[in-house]
Amino acid sequence: MTPSLAGKTDLRRYSRHLLIPEVGLAGQEKLAAARVLVVGAGGLGSPVLAYLAAAGVGRIGIVDDDEVDVTNLQRQILYATADVGKSKAATAAERLHALNPQIALDVLPVRLDAANAREIVRLYDVVVDGTDTFAARYLINDACVLEGKPDVYGSIFRFDGQVSVFGAPGGPCYRCLYPEPPPAELVPNCAEGGVLGVLAGMIGTWQASEALKLVLGIGSPLIGRLMLVDALDARVREVRLARDPACPLCGDAPTLRDVSADAFAAPADPADVEIAATDLDALLARDPQARLLDVREPHEAVLGAPEGTVSLPASELEARMHELDPTAHYVVACRVGVKSRWAARRLRDAGFGGVRHLRDGLLAYAALDATFDIF
Repeated sequence: MTPSLAGKTDLRRYSRHLLIPEVGLAGQEKLAAARVLVVGAGGLGSPVLAYLAAAGVGRIGIVDDDEVDVTNLQRQILYATADVGKSKAATAAERLHALNPQIALDVLPVRLDAANAREIVRLYDVVVDGTDTFAARYLINDACVLEGKPDVYGSIFRFDGQVSVFGAPGGPCYRCLYPEPPPAELVPNCAEGGVLGVLAGMIGTWQASEALKLVLGIGSPLIGRLMLVDALDARVREVRLARDPACPLCGDAPTLRDVSADAFAAPADPADVEIAATDLDALLARDPQARLLDVREPHEAVLGAPEGTVSLPASELEARMHELDPTAHYVVACRVGVKSRWAARRLRDAGFGGVRHLRDGLLAYAALDATFDIF
């Protein structure tokens, strides 16, 4: 049953909303009857969830299959040190229930994918995208457009953030803005490039505001408008967006009729040779020609590297490739395994033999060795 306003306790809790002419009692009743899905309970999802719960949104879905990591605590404000290792979705629900026990919470500790996206999205009125990969953003966008639900988009990187609303009637979708994703190695996520913790709060709070406006039917949501936030220089700009008539999803003659599991997956290269972090030490021990090649940038490498590592930043690979030993068998590694995949392919194309790529990067290797500390 969807919660509703029932007594004086509810009215007192939401009294500051009731004083706003654009909200009032009728608007608070709309919030109590609303269903909002938040995909990702991380940096963006934390403030979104907190403010939606505090506002009295009657039913909130929390989709996240991840666990709390100590590196999350710099920006994911729903969690505490004692929560490390716990389910994000379940822990977030505990915090939100403590904040507002009058709302209903759907805990979905699963990964949104092509098999479940439309089924989950159709149960809610508004969807808030708190994810950090292109694949997830396209998936959420496609499911929302196909199910007729608005998609409140947000993204953050270092000091820069974006907010918009996609999939609303007459407005553009995410594919209108980004018809094709850029190469994965050119788009580092927060785990690779970092993010100012407070930026997650800024963008997530704006997403929560957009979701509440959509539920209440007030104001001017960011439909057909992309807001760009530069926290470093304290600047906010707006870019106008139009629906693309040729968009394969929301255009005049759409060709996409369903979500796809691999529509935006990185193209597989049959020549790629990967090695798991669990096999790295054994390989280096048995092969005298094996070298670990660290292609992280200098500001990343200060976080630690295994002994005997050869360092050559990916940004300098083309200019300094001649410094590498052509007889060596390189295992190319970066923090999480994105830049290193590109670097391994580039080395192979340049004629280096025996090149391998460390799957999931040095972060996965560090998790196996307590003496090697990398964050």
